[in-house]
Amino acid sequence: MSATRRQILARSGATAAGIVFSGAVSELFTGTAAAHTMGRGGYGPLVTDPNGLLDLPKGFRYKVLSREGDPLRSGEGRVPSNHDGMAAFAGKRGRVHLVRNHENRVTARIGVPTVEGLTYDPMGKGGCTALELDGRDNVLGERVAIAGTAVNCAGGPTPWGTWLTCEETEDRAGTNGYTKDHGFIFEVDGADPRRTGAVPLTAMGRFQHEAVAIDPGTGVVYETEDAFDKPFGLFYRFLPEKPRGGAGSLRAGGALEAMRVPGVPDLSTVMETGATFDRIEWVPVPDPLAEETPIRFQDFGAGGITHAQKLEGCYWGDRAVYFVSSFAHSSAGSAGDHYGQVWKYEPQRRRLTLVIVFGPDTDIQLPGESPDNICLAPGGGLMVCEDGGGAQHVFGVTRRGEVYAMARGANNVGTPEDPEWGEFAGVTFSPDGATMYVNCYNPGTTFAVTGPWR
Repeated sequence: MSATRRQILARSGATAAGIVFSGAVSELFTGTAAAHTMGRGGYGPLVTDPNGLLDLPKGFRYKVLSREGDPLRSGEGRVPSNHDGMAAFAGKRGRVHLVRNHENRVTARIGVPTVEGLTYDPMGKGGCTALELDGRDNVLGERVAIAGTAVNCAGGPTPWGTWLTCEETEDRAGTNGYTKDHGFIFEVDGADPRRTGAVPLTAMGRFQHEAVAIDPGTGVVYETEDAFDKPFGLFYRFLPEKPRGGAGSLRAGGALEAMRVPGVPDLSTVMETGATFDRIEWVPVPDPLAEETPIRFQDFGAGGITHAQKLEGCYWGDRAVYFVSSFAHSSAGSAGDHYGQVWKYEPQRRRLTLVIVFGPDTDIQLPGESPDNICLAPGGGLMVCEDGGGAQHVFGVTRRGEVYAMARGANNVGTPEDPEWGEFAGVTFSPDGATMYVNCYNPGTTFAVTGPWR
């Protein structure tokens, strides 16, 4: 999560909205998502919600699946605070399993309830909850999927249908009351959480994890590190001992490596879209558990290592992994300034390409502020969650670069004189593409949105 202003920027059709970025929007729409594009203007203007929760275009409707503070259907306690990253998985008989992160620190209003066999550190308030839905998005069950973790921000799905939840912290045992070290990835099975338990995948490194993406062909896991301050985060790959091995296979261990772009110590210095580097190197991480020194501070030898500020989103498509640097500010020590970069790494060619550069020469009021979680929409295009000040939206971006508002938060958690709305997070679609699920971070709320999707 970031409090720094940044934006979705687009070329072509988006220039009508007063926004510009450099790069090829089509790079972001791979696989089946590239088959169609939505028309100009998306689905039309947003209609004010009389219930004051979620404004949507005409013809769309929402259902509140879960609300912070309500009783969990399992009877294990209350629905925790700070709803964040999320993914949807197909279940039996047309059911859907939603796995939802809770980015809870020790100060969280409602922590994830501790459950025997599913709790890593009883002093941790973060974790995941899992919802089971029928084909009409009725909630059949809601339970704790993992507890006792900390600052569960994002993650990523595995090819075998589980969720990798990431701790965005490096707190050690004895810090903030924790009894165990934090900064790990955990595997969560939304259909059967006890199948995966609460086991840290220590070989995958201990650092400020953000997101992961898995190459389904090789089983290699790519990981981003979200670090705001210098030295900035790294981009990693994990080579598992049991690639594509199924639930629990990542516990077998493997090798963690960090990306080195020869001659480029900081990715923010690259600002020309299409810039390509063909000799990408992967350097073994000296101490993946960061027993003495955080990984990004460690000595990677004479060639050094490549850093980037605020590495966040990460996803796989078109035989490549895409990852995002959300912004870079020289005032924070970065070598360059931008409002975001999207990079594409092609493993077979060992080639890294800068696909998109966001800003900074743009009006930060259009179309929004601080985009965060991103997902590919089944009908074509992207859905992007807004995370910043002022009104909060889920924006759609078509393959042509057209930007439109898909949803707007209507629940004012501030005052009439100083209104405030919770950011959106965890946007994802049902396996059949008929429902968009999205979270409001504060107050924690999970919505199911249906309507005339194209």
